[in-house]
Amino acid sequence: MRVDRRHEDGGRIVLRPVGDLDIATAAVVQDALDAALDLPDTVELVVDLAEVPFLDSTGVAALLHGAAEAVGRGASLRVVDPQPVVARVLRITGVDSLVGLAPRHQSPPAVDPDAPAA
Repeated sequence: MRVDRRHEDGGRIVLRPVGDLDIATAAVVQDALDAALDLPDTVELVVDLAEVPFLDSTGVAALLHGAAEAVGRGASLRVVDPQPVVARVLRITGVDSLVGLAPRHQSPPAVDPDAPAA
């Protein structure tokens, strides 16, 4: 597991873990989150999960720890671009809203072909 870090204007730091986020690697991500929050003027952490193909409960816990630490330090944490399997884990566990994951678009309701036209 590697975690790339990019600094952006306005106190935003983007962390991009690469690899599975599981029991073997969660500590690496948690350490990267803590280190980013230790930097002066950090206002927002963006965790880009585009390169994370798998997430287990320890990975979820690391993200929750980072979100709680961010709030405690007057910052925020937001997860972006998770792969479908990772997004599903975050939604099933109810963590999606806690880490700022945008809600999945809802499908429009099915149309009843026998219903009268409006």
